[in-house]
Amino acid sequence: MRFGKNIHIILFIIYVRRAPVRIVLQRVKRAVVRIEGEIVGEIGHGFLVLAGIAREDTEVDYRLMAEKIVNLRVFEDEEGKMNRSLLETGGSLLVVSQFTLFADCRKGRRPSFINAAPPEKASADFDLFISILKENAIRVETGRFGTMMDVELVNSGPVTIIMDTQELRSTTRGGI
Repeated sequence: MRFGKNIHIILFIIYVRRAPVRIVLQRVKRAVVRIEGEIVGEIGHGFLVLAGIAREDTEVDYRLMAEKIVNLRVFEDEEGKMNRSLLETGGSLLVVSQFTLFADCRKGRRPSFINAAPPEKASADFDLFISILKENAIRVETGRFGTMMDVELVNSGPVTIIMDTQELRSTTRGGI
């Protein structure tokens, strides 16, 4: 069987359709996660990160996203401009696993979560992502994977940013 030039098109389609690590990042004055009323994670100023883990995600994806999160300059400097990173401000992270970030609502009334990683992979990969974030010598708190949680926050700004690794790798936007 010969693919010729068509193999490049097929590979491009496979790459483009790949679900990325997806996060919602919120700059907060404080954030807390409770399970049945018990506090399991709490931070002062920093980021609340809702993290969606996809089926095909790899350590490379987690490292790319972690690098972007800790260096993203959305904290105010002395002049009131968003020009300082989490690392520069000494902020903390509260990271909560959120498979529903992969909801596909295009068909019917019930969302599909087919692109979200299965629980076993998602749990292991979430732990890997947390360990990579901790390599930056910042305080990282989490919720509890696979558990119903109450997340409370005071959004600062408000600043809310949605990112995924597919966008970060994009050459049209300059990448990371």
